[in-house]
Amino acid sequence: MAGTGPTTIGRKPATTVAGAAPTGTLERAIAHGRGLLERAPALAAEQAREILRVVPASAEALLLLGLALAALGRIEEAVPPLREAARRNPESYETWRALADQLVLTGDNAGADFAFAQQLRCQATDPVLQAGALALCRNEIPFAERALKQYLKQHPTDIAAIRMLAEVAGRIGRNRDAISLLSRAVELAPSFEPARFNLATVLYRMGESGQALEHLEALLAIAPHNSAYRNLAAAALGRIGEVDKAIEHYDFLVKRHPGASKIWLSYGHSLKTVGRQADSIAAYRRCIALEPGFGEAWWSLANLKTVSLGPDDVAAMEHALATVAELGNEDRYHLHFAIGKALEDMGDAERAFAAYATANALRRSELDYDADVVTALVDRSIATVTPAFLAGLEGGGHPAPDPIFIIGMPRAGSTLVEQILASHPLIEGTQELPEMMVIARRLGAEKPGSAYPATIPAGEKLAALGREYIEETRIQRKLGRARYIDKMPNNWQHVALIHLALPNARIIDARRHPLGCCFSNFKQHFARGQGFAYDLVTMGRYYADYVRLMDHVDRVLPGRVHRVFYERMVTDTEAEVRALLDYVGVEFDPACLRFHENSRPVRTASSEQVRRPINRDGMEQWYNFAPFLGPLREALGPALTEYPYLEA
Repeated sequence: MAGTGPTTIGRKPATTVAGAAPTGTLERAIAHGRGLLERAPALAAEQAREILRVVPASAEALLLLGLALAALGRIEEAVPPLREAARRNPESYETWRALADQLVLTGDNAGADFAFAQQLRCQATDPVLQAGALALCRNEIPFAERALKQYLKQHPTDIAAIRMLAEVAGRIGRNRDAISLLSRAVELAPSFEPARFNLATVLYRMGESGQALEHLEALLAIAPHNSAYRNLAAAALGRIGEVDKAIEHYDFLVKRHPGASKIWLSYGHSLKTVGRQADSIAAYRRCIALEPGFGEAWWSLANLKTVSLGPDDVAAMEHALATVAELGNEDRYHLHFAIGKALEDMGDAERAFAAYATANALRRSELDYDADVVTALVDRSIATVTPAFLAGLEGGGHPAPDPIFIIGMPRAGSTLVEQILASHPLIEGTQELPEMMVIARRLGAEKPGSAYPATIPAGEKLAALGREYIEETRIQRKLGRARYIDKMPNNWQHVALIHLALPNARIIDARRHPLGCCFSNFKQHFARGQGFAYDLVTMGRYYADYVRLMDHVDRVLPGRVHRVFYERMVTDTEAEVRALLDYVGVEFDPACLRFHENSRPVRTASSEQVRRPINRDGMEQWYNFAPFLGPLREALGPALTEYPYLEA
């Protein structure tokens, strides 16, 4: 093993830092540095550097340096010495674990998974277990699975083996199996932190943030200063709407890790959500200062719709595109989206459109979006959801009147409608909730050759789906109000399912002029989903399919869906708000006209816009780009020509 044995440091004492006693052997020097780690990590780092000056190959000193830099919050600096320590001493469990923890904080999930696998390998002592662990590190998954299952037949309570088999399950997408295995490991050894953290991570990735937080709270009770635990807790809290609590964690993290650009980015997102715009701008700017080519940080700054970037910002982004050698596709399309927004704000429509087009082409190259899938779903829905079909299933749903679904296209004014409703004392705004889409997916909505929506069940099974939705979304309800909003726009594809499973829910279709809406999508990068939005033709098809299905719903369920036209909401706000509240079934409240005073967290791209009084700005932004929108016009067809409110 590298650097072991009673090696003498050299011509002078290894420790020359203040407060350190001179020492002549490597072991004593390392031990002294370890003693400094908790109370004086800066001195521990100096100690490690002095050792490395004399013994450059010392894996122990490299590990000490990495641990000291991590303790100082200098994540990016900690990773290289930890990598080198792992290279020089690949059998060190502690080194791989320290490296994995830091890679989690940098956002390198693939690297962290590899380091965790190596950590597991180092734990193994039995030859069969070692073979399974080595196969896992080499990504030889079938062999690893066979070896670990064989070992667990003889040793069913070995938590290291259980944890490794859970890693195998996660690698092949069997996340439920991974959760079961890790839960078993935690049951057998409640104090085994790595297994509990792995379990929290898988639960978070599966969208079960509430359960993930239960385990993270247990971990933080043991290790309150562990940055990896806090980082995941902050992300999970943000998902369930506990943004203020998430910010408390990020406050701690940015102080401890001032050089961690990805943490600054997440911090900026949370600050934006609660309306602290100046602080969010500062966080994004800090992120950019740390990493000038970090495209998502630039886009996040540009995506504050009330902020305009200037010529110096454009020059900085173009410089990053031209000079940062390691810039990946994700950084590049984010930068082009941000450049497009800046040029649009400066009035240069031609160059702005070119930047948007480049950004969309880069993003589209990563996606496997097939417009025919949505068209086929709409065709099936129109053919299946007939008055007879509906009559055969009605009466079987869950009676709860609580949910209010806002559906339609993204960028159609849905956040405005949500903010108006959430300003009423009986209605709570949450976010874009995935639960109904999860249910639809389970019924086969996205499977090739699917029969959905014919697969919607009857009777108690249908009621169970409605009950499932109510229970799964309960975690998002913080205020105890009678009604709550689900603003997932894509739920327009599942209106029949919503109507049948939750017959007393309200459904609101937020609609905006096709050219204005679609162009607003074209210049928007979405964190996830919305694969249709990165091409003018597929976007036009998507909008047209949406209108086709909603027209059919109006025919078979007249009056079931309340439509809000953005143009009418802008020009006759009070009348539209009164009609909206009447449909929902609540009394008019003047606070709904003062929606911009509502300080509730808003997580969409319109978060800053809905904190201003209503205005026409969004209605007119596409006019200067009209010459470039020919393919979109053609793809929209009747959805454009029959739209009742013409903006130009």
